[in-house]
Amino acid sequence: MRSFRLAFLAACVLFVPLQFFAAPPQAAAPAPVADRRAALNALFKEYWDAYLQHSPEFASAIGDKRFNDQLTNYSVRAYNDWLAAEQNFMLRLAAIDPTGLTDLEKTSRDLLLRRFADDEEAAEYKPWEMPVNQMGGIYSEYPQLVAQLSFTTVKDYDDWIARLRAIPQAFEQVTTNMSIGMNDKRVPPQYLLEKTLVQVQQLANQKPEDSPLALPLKKFPASISADEQARIRQEMLDVIARKDLPAYQHFARFLQVSYIPAGRAEPGIWSLPDGDQYYQFLIRRTTTTNLTATQIHQIGLDEVKKDEVAMLAIAQKLGFKDLKSFQASLKNNPRLHPTSREALLDAYRGYLKPMQAKLPELFGRLPKAGFEVVPVPDYMEKTSAPAYYEAGTPDGTRPGRLFIDTYNATDRNLYNVEAIAYHEGLPGHHLQISIAQELTDIPTFRKYEHFTAYTEGWGLYAEQLGKDVGFYQDPYSDYGRLESDIWRAIRLVVDTGVHSQHWTRQQMVDFFHDHSAIDETSVQSEVDRYIAWPSQALAYKVGQLKILELRARAEKELGSKFDIRGFHDQVLDSGALPLDVLSDRIDAWIASQRQSEAK
Repeated sequence: MRSFRLAFLAACVLFVPLQFFAAPPQAAAPAPVADRRAALNALFKEYWDAYLQHSPEFASAIGDKRFNDQLTNYSVRAYNDWLAAEQNFMLRLAAIDPTGLTDLEKTSRDLLLRRFADDEEAAEYKPWEMPVNQMGGIYSEYPQLVAQLSFTTVKDYDDWIARLRAIPQAFEQVTTNMSIGMNDKRVPPQYLLEKTLVQVQQLANQKPEDSPLALPLKKFPASISADEQARIRQEMLDVIARKDLPAYQHFARFLQVSYIPAGRAEPGIWSLPDGDQYYQFLIRRTTTTNLTATQIHQIGLDEVKKDEVAMLAIAQKLGFKDLKSFQASLKNNPRLHPTSREALLDAYRGYLKPMQAKLPELFGRLPKAGFEVVPVPDYMEKTSAPAYYEAGTPDGTRPGRLFIDTYNATDRNLYNVEAIAYHEGLPGHHLQISIAQELTDIPTFRKYEHFTAYTEGWGLYAEQLGKDVGFYQDPYSDYGRLESDIWRAIRLVVDTGVHSQHWTRQQMVDFFHDHSAIDETSVQSEVDRYIAWPSQALAYKVGQLKILELRARAEKELGSKFDIRGFHDQVLDSGALPLDVLSDRIDAWIASQRQSEAK
């Protein structure tokens, strides 16, 4: 899953026990519950409004147009100012005594306090000094953003032109931060920066009218007059030609002349100053657990072995003596590869329709938001993940989108499409994120939480759920499900391998090839992704295993009274949660179900 400018929101919160934030004993009686509840909700709203003003692109992406003519201030001073603002919110929030508040209110309070604590600790590692790699950064943010916006009025176009005028300053701020990072020896691997340069140059060398920044000019609403259309077209293309493309070209030169030569040689984050400590922090933030890199590495090895046993059973059922011979046959089986880009997209669409019809049997609450399958933008396709989800807007003006990388389409595998469709689309990310956005009984900030272990764990759980309800009828597709699962298990091994055990990139590639038949295009982009985003890939399997564990616990405790719809609603009906909080929630649900049964 990918969502624009969720850096502060995505994967958000350090694993800290909720009791850490309990209000200290007070001699005086607390204020009335109604007063404290009002103060809490007012603070939630004040924080959210401040966050949207601090991150105007994110506000625009979710359909809030108040800051549509503004860009984020990327300077270190602005970063520190925001940290100070969060500290102020933290003190005020901690001062609100939670006694007598509802469980939902207490959870919301604790989660926001966690976020502030997480941001404080993250600041120690100066993430603003490494803001760019081949997976994205300032150069890709605005081409991605413009595709998410709606252009229905003259003001919408003029706001975008105002943003285009501000892009050069944003590049300057980010370049300054990267230069400071060079001095602090905090720079991404050199070879990833070379891949980044290719993307930047592609965007820098386009004609103004062909730039994705000019996307709004492709179609005007009929309500805008021809004269206004002509003015907007001239102004927008002029700004792109005179300001933005030169900014991209200047940034490309900075990468080529200064930044890439300073890139580090080792791929692992351990090679940064305080790299080992940083990686352990990232693990805690990503997984919302206290698992160590060594423990996660072993979990990965164990899960790989388990999946290989199940995969071998399918291979033997299809007449092959071992996995290697079966996997070798996959590459030369024409029915397992798309014939075109559009055929690859159609394959995803074909699996989502029957799953959608099955959803009422599995969920009490279903989202209203629309959904579509689209190709990855051409400027990203050479380094993109095979597929990712982008959330729609809460008001429904933009549907949720499953982006499919159609680069080298005929080299892609079709047998893993069913699992990916369930993970990224239904009942995976689209269902979970859309439900969260449509909730009415939680503070707005919680609708956009994306605790990575929860969100990606749910996506991987959704793949298994397809098997549970009778899909994966084609044994090749069922093998693809297992390959998708082993893919996530391999991630536990190679991510910890490169960032904790000093593996080389080639060791990562070799482990992939030794334990899967994943196509070469995907293997190459995947290992680069793990190197660029330390710990992010750990979330999938860790989260999936926790949800499966909780479901098994509920099934055992409730027996014949277990209701899969009720379980799923408990998992989804409070928005994204850290895994420990989710566990507590399911335990409470089990206890309530048993009490109801006893009455």
